[in-house]
Amino acid sequence: MPGASLLALAGILSALREVNDLQQEARYAAELLSQDGRSVDCGGLMLPTTALAQALQSAGPAGPAWHALFLLSAEGEGTDPALLHWLRGDAAAALALAGVDGGAAVLAEAGLLRGERATVNGDLVEALQEDYPDVIWTGNVWEINAKANRLSCASGGASLDLMIAWLGGLHGERLAQDLTLRLGLERARGPGERQRRPVAEQRGGSPKLAEALSLMEANLSEPLPTEEVARLVGVSRRQLERLFKQHLDALPSRYYLALRLNRARRLLQQSSQSILQIGLSCGFSSGPHFSNAYKTHFDKTPRDERSQRAAALRRPASGDPA
Repeated sequence: MPGASLLALAGILSALREVNDLQQEARYAAELLSQDGRSVDCGGLMLPTTALAQALQSAGPAGPAWHALFLLSAEGEGTDPALLHWLRGDAAAALALAGVDGGAAVLAEAGLLRGERATVNGDLVEALQEDYPDVIWTGNVWEINAKANRLSCASGGASLDLMIAWLGGLHGERLAQDLTLRLGLERARGPGERQRRPVAEQRGGSPKLAEALSLMEANLSEPLPTEEVARLVGVSRRQLERLFKQHLDALPSRYYLALRLNRARRLLQQSSQSILQIGLSCGFSSGPHFSNAYKTHFDKTPRDERSQRAAALRRPASGDPA
């Protein structure tokens, strides 16, 4: 779509190429589509495309042999009604649908994200929360709902993280690890990781909020009381709560807890520390305290999280995409 990110497209194509190489077969191929078949401006490059209607007609009654459709869009506005109609019908039933950058807005407009977690470029979140309140806009780097076959990522740079997670889910954790190395990444960003944006922009343009969040992020192992955070940034507790509500739609204490739990999740997935050590390092006073908070937030215990990770590491890479 117009304004699509060249970085996002490069990430998707690079990941598919490397998977083919790792599996020593041409399992994946990509076709660039647009609504009208004209060349599309992608990061300053005019890329030739095939019209979606033409591709569908050429495929015949059986339809195209596509595994997934990635919607690359800067703003997610002005979508062709015919595309929305097709997305709601045949595409929704047969394909994994991925929104990249602003692409999830197109899926939301088509009514395909109701009740689902999704993410977009942070600049679009506030408007989309108003337009599509039935979608859970998370602000995370990427989101995958395997059951609903819906994927989304927040920016061009996040397309690599999304592809590693998605392809790893299809072919196994070992392939995901190999793919991460092949793509030159030290690690892929995992589920629940927030978008990293410039401080002033990320904090909604509020220096006091930026300072409060920086204090929280620097004190995850020994959490500061809300009153202390407010005192250190020079506002009252009530003023701090208003800032959090206005810009983040959360109480300071709840947001602080989510930061600690997201850090704990990363440590459970990526480190060999004991569950108790991780809980203590993230500011929880005991194992049961940590376990209860974790289960409430993620709907699984820390032990479940680690067991699932261990099982994924043992599982061999195999199988074609569903």
